[in-house]
Amino acid sequence: MAKVAARAGTNKNVLYRRWPNRLALGIAAYRRLATAVQSPDTGTLRGDALGPLRGANRHWSSPLGAILHELFAAAGTAELLAQLQDQSADAVAAPWLTVLGRAVARGEAAPEAPHPRVATVALVLLRNEFVVRGALTAPDEVLIDIVDEVYLPLVRAPSGGPAAQ
Repeated sequence: MAKVAARAGTNKNVLYRRWPNRLALGIAAYRRLATAVQSPDTGTLRGDALGPLRGANRHWSSPLGAILHELFAAAGTAELLAQLQDQSADAVAAPWLTVLGRAVARGEAAPEAPHPRVATVALVLLRNEFVVRGALTAPDEVLIDIVDEVYLPLVRAPSGGPAAQ
């Protein structure tokens, strides 16, 4: 906090009035640097799912992603996730729900597929590669496997329905 205060040309007390601890300051800095992900419209559910998954992989593999890794290490997963609550599940799910909404309209996904937990399962599996397995980046084959072997079978309509084709 002393180094941040010195660089900002202020004192630590000013920082502590706004951020109660280093973790809160780190999260605020991360949020300021992070940008929202747009959902591409490739015309296929597979393409629409791989796009944001690849974007998340690039982000989590970047220097900005390294900041997030350090925040997880400093805080522990539960504490950091509690601090990030205003970056809610709704905000994370929104682009994925858009992807599934388009897929339902095209007949590629079951009408019940657009549920936040279902929508974000591919992202959660990718996050697992980083958090649980300690990966610095996920090979594209892993992303393709997540989409082809888990995500698409999960969201498609049961066999015989129009979305199954």
